[in-house]
Amino acid sequence: MLTHLLPEFKIIRDDERCIRCEVCVRQCGFDVHSYDAEEDMLYADENKCVGCQRCAVMCPTNALTIKPHDYEYRPNANWSKEHIRDLNKQAETGGVILTGSGNDKPYRIYWDHLVLNASQVTNPSIDPLREPMELRTYLGRKPDKVEFDNNQVKVDMPAQVMIETPIIFSALSYGAISYQAWKALLEAADEGGTLCNTGEGGWPHELRPGKTRVIAQCASGRFGVDLDYLNSASIVEIKIGQGAKPGIGGHLPGEKVSADVSRTRMIPEGTDAISPAPQHDIYSIEDLSMLIYALKEATHYEKPISVKISAVHNAPAIASGMVRAGADIIALDGLRGGTGAAPKIIRDNVGIPIELALAAVDQRLRNEGIRNQASILVAGGFRNSGDITKAIALGADAVYVGTAALVAMGCTLCQKCYTGICNWGICTQDPYLSKRLNPEIAKRRLVNLIRGWSLEIKEMLGGMGINALESLRGNRLHLRAIGLDQWELDVLGVRGAGD
Repeated sequence: MLTHLLPEFKIIRDDERCIRCEVCVRQCGFDVHSYDAEEDMLYADENKCVGCQRCAVMCPTNALTIKPHDYEYRPNANWSKEHIRDLNKQAETGGVILTGSGNDKPYRIYWDHLVLNASQVTNPSIDPLREPMELRTYLGRKPDKVEFDNNQVKVDMPAQVMIETPIIFSALSYGAISYQAWKALLEAADEGGTLCNTGEGGWPHELRPGKTRVIAQCASGRFGVDLDYLNSASIVEIKIGQGAKPGIGGHLPGEKVSADVSRTRMIPEGTDAISPAPQHDIYSIEDLSMLIYALKEATHYEKPISVKISAVHNAPAIASGMVRAGADIIALDGLRGGTGAAPKIIRDNVGIPIELALAAVDQRLRNEGIRNQASILVAGGFRNSGDITKAIALGADAVYVGTAALVAMGCTLCQKCYTGICNWGICTQDPYLSKRLNPEIAKRRLVNLIRGWSLEIKEMLGGMGINALESLRGNRLHLRAIGLDQWELDVLGVRGAGD
């Protein structure tokens, strides 16, 4: 069948700069570039290019330029180039269009419509270089009251986990990402005083000794879940939903299930790892409560239990039920959350932005008087420390970052994670490709990211006259909105700028 698909990217090679070194040939896992020895010429198949920029970055003479192809169809407001391309792709394959990374549609990004307050004279600002600034956060259920007996404090404190910064590495599973990438996240979390999340891919045994700053996920497929896995972690997370694909399960293709992934996930090598859409032992809040307390029993009530859901329109009611069912942490994953593989139609059309879900959940728990009974973690497209600071003001205890962590390691968001080919060595199990990622360098880049963002958060806190993150959490008076409708202000619980 003759394809009707035109190339997405144009490859421009400057022959005056090109020295025929063939670096581009070796660096591209998609076989875009080829060398003809007889003609001493390099050729490029633009139909295979995914725009990852690996060849351009590695070219020693900067002879390559990769940019979106400038072909155009007749202008049509209803039928964009992307719609026509997707339609042709399905007409030729009859399959579901898959994609990686997060939602890239121009939905309103509410962080860009919120601004923070600043102190002036009556409440002077604080210089974080000269005054102590507290970012330390404790995750877990807090007691309802503190009792005193002969001036002695009596508190039955549930399990708590301390992190030095409100930035946590999101659920990125071994299998979806390479061993090198997973190791870098683990070691960066350990050095940075924060946490990383196993995702649903298990936790390699050789990486467990001495490393406890891990959230061990218990997903519907139960991959890699056993007592040692649960008790080696600091937090256990029940995954019910994911922001990039609410309401559906997961699928790791068999070609990514290598021998090491097989051992870690406890499934046969080369077989597809299918995660059911529902957890088949959770069909009600009562079922969820039974699993929460089963995991608490298995971990001797020493670890907080988190429950992760997608940000959907009834998230506040769901979160309330989860807290009453015994969850110590609520994890919300929003519309722009990333993934290794998801049906494109699901990623782009299902769920709601994390800003609206967070504000609604925090307010619901406060209205019911149970906000202290669970911490709130949020995920879904956090790009910088400003987004994180605004999320804290909206009510979050801490923030998950996934795509930002991958970008810090080298990802260029080509959105082809599901193919198993990653020229940057991040989302692949191909040993030739994965060895390109040096875990020590990747770890250093991640630690630098956490450090830089934490310093910026301290600067913003100081500018607001606040010396501890606790004073900002849920304090929406420090936020003002620009360019939002009244219904959006009502959901977010903030006032307009100038008000």
